[in-house]
Amino acid sequence: MEKNIPAIPSKSLKREHSEPPKWEAIQTFVCFALGLTGFLLQRFLSPEYQYGALIPLVGAYLAGGNKTATEAAISLWHRKLNIDLLMILAALGAAILGDWVEGVILLFLFSLSGTLEAFASYRTNRSIEALIRLRPSTANRLVVNSSQSTAPQEESVPIESLAVGDCVRVRPGERYPVDGKIVDGETWVDESTLTGESRPIAKQKGADVYSGTMNGAGTVVVEMRKEIGDTTLERIVAMVHEAQTKKTATERFVDTWQQPYVIAVIVGALVTFFATLFWNRSDANDAFYHAMVLLVAASPCAVVLSSPSVMLSAIALAGRHGVLVKGGTHIEHLGTIDVLAMDKTGTITMGKPTVQEIWTPPGCSPNKLLAYAALVETQSEHPLAQPILDELAKRGEPIPNVVLQEFHSHTGLGVHASIDGVWVGIGKESLFESHDHPFPASIQEQVSKMRERGETALPVVTSDPGMFGIISVTDPLRSDTDSTLKTLKGLAIPKIVLLTGDHPRVAQAIAGKLPFDEIVAGLMPDEKVKHLVRLGEGQKCIAMVGDGVNDAPALATADVGIAMGGVGSDVALEVADVVLMRDNLSALPIAIWIGRVANRRVRQNLFFSFSMIGLLVASSFFNLPMWMGVLGHEGSTLLVVFNGIRLLWTRIPDSLRGVGREGTTGHLDG
Repeated sequence: MEKNIPAIPSKSLKREHSEPPKWEAIQTFVCFALGLTGFLLQRFLSPEYQYGALIPLVGAYLAGGNKTATEAAISLWHRKLNIDLLMILAALGAAILGDWVEGVILLFLFSLSGTLEAFASYRTNRSIEALIRLRPSTANRLVVNSSQSTAPQEESVPIESLAVGDCVRVRPGERYPVDGKIVDGETWVDESTLTGESRPIAKQKGADVYSGTMNGAGTVVVEMRKEIGDTTLERIVAMVHEAQTKKTATERFVDTWQQPYVIAVIVGALVTFFATLFWNRSDANDAFYHAMVLLVAASPCAVVLSSPSVMLSAIALAGRHGVLVKGGTHIEHLGTIDVLAMDKTGTITMGKPTVQEIWTPPGCSPNKLLAYAALVETQSEHPLAQPILDELAKRGEPIPNVVLQEFHSHTGLGVHASIDGVWVGIGKESLFESHDHPFPASIQEQVSKMRERGETALPVVTSDPGMFGIISVTDPLRSDTDSTLKTLKGLAIPKIVLLTGDHPRVAQAIAGKLPFDEIVAGLMPDEKVKHLVRLGEGQKCIAMVGDGVNDAPALATADVGIAMGGVGSDVALEVADVVLMRDNLSALPIAIWIGRVANRRVRQNLFFSFSMIGLLVASSFFNLPMWMGVLGHEGSTLLVVFNGIRLLWTRIPDSLRGVGREGTTGHLDG
């Protein structure tokens, strides 16, 4: 399984452009029009003028068989046999027998099925290529000209001339030309072109922005962080192009057996010819006719097209709902998941610790305690320092304008400092005892309660006997986690497992009320891989959902790796098989449902295709007319292609589209 997606240079993206299959459609129409003209002339011209009907019929052959004959010739040049050769042989055989109209019908329907398949591929590409066209061709670069002024000057330049580190100005209503970070200003950004999220996202200094998205009401300056050819937009396009070249297991099976099958059909036609000629003592024309009917009846066109048309449509449908799938084989896996394993941090939770509660004894101000703690944490590099600072800002409280003295950090214990002569410490009991500041008994009871709830308790003790308390920090669940898991249960996934590196107590407290069948905590990345292998015993299909960074080994090990929030994660695009572009879980049930529907369509197509081949082959031994063989063969091919393409217009059930809203559950059978 290839996991790496190379960045595509910007210039190559500009050259690539998918056109609707106009030429194929024109040839198909010309074949139909000339064939109909020839048929009518045959019916109404007197016998001595019948040759006049040959002119449009030959033209129909050339129009309808041009592409098929070319592909058959290329295959023969490479010493390969395919169904194109069977179609050309059957059409030429019909012409030799004088059944020109039957040959035209064969070529017309075969050409029409190819046009429909090309249309499906075009529809898959069109929405992605629209993103490329949304990217501006120029950018407003800021340049400092020291000889004239210290203020940066603005110049409009082609985006290809930009380099990492350049700053560009983006005004209201303009699209971002680069991937980067806002270094000045604040705004709202419409990211629907990448994620499908309809609501504008608030962006401030330090926030990431992406090429092709629309700027809102504010003017901002953005520092370029990625080369033009390596932006999120280009990587998404690269992934979709790769997806179109990857074959499913069904397609690989059909490709493997296509040439032996074609040889068998040709041999069968020859055997039929000689058996009819010598055994039934028929004339050569009659024997040749029966051989051609068998050739048409046994051709596996519908079988070959059973999977590609479905998978292309499924990839396009998933893309419209914020799910990027790297190939049809992953669509197949999505529809056959036996075990769904999920990471905790950043997957079912926000992945960003926040202050849950501030406990203080009576008479102690929570805001004052928080302000003192925040002032101490301004000097700390601990990951839990930022949530405390964020909470103070959220409450609209300023950091005390006093001098912080004697700051010390003790790894594994905590931090302490002096504020206006008051000793303030944040950390473990041993930190306070070592500095002769007793650990109040009332704190210990509250700490135990918070830890039982899965929260991280940060005791704050000061030299002022009346000022102490606890700040609890937790990584909150995503708002759509509960409803998504209930919907996944409604999809009857046999087993849903949580695999996390968190402490078992924390994992149980946070996920214990969610509908997981198994919770395994305290795992290192390599241990997650071992558990996935265990869960997959017995040929089970395993899916792993993670954030695409620390879960990379597990994502790579699973049959289908699903990464969260692919817009902001290079690793997610490179390692995962499926990327949920919106930073939430709501699209996961939709992706699984699409996989199931696609697999069902492929099974329908294969059953119908093989049944039709069996029926036509059996009928060919009972004097099946050529036109009926052609109609049955090509009609089945058209129906198979259409059954795949109609997936593009399939409506997602309301019970899935509503995932993430309060109270949206219900049983879904997929």
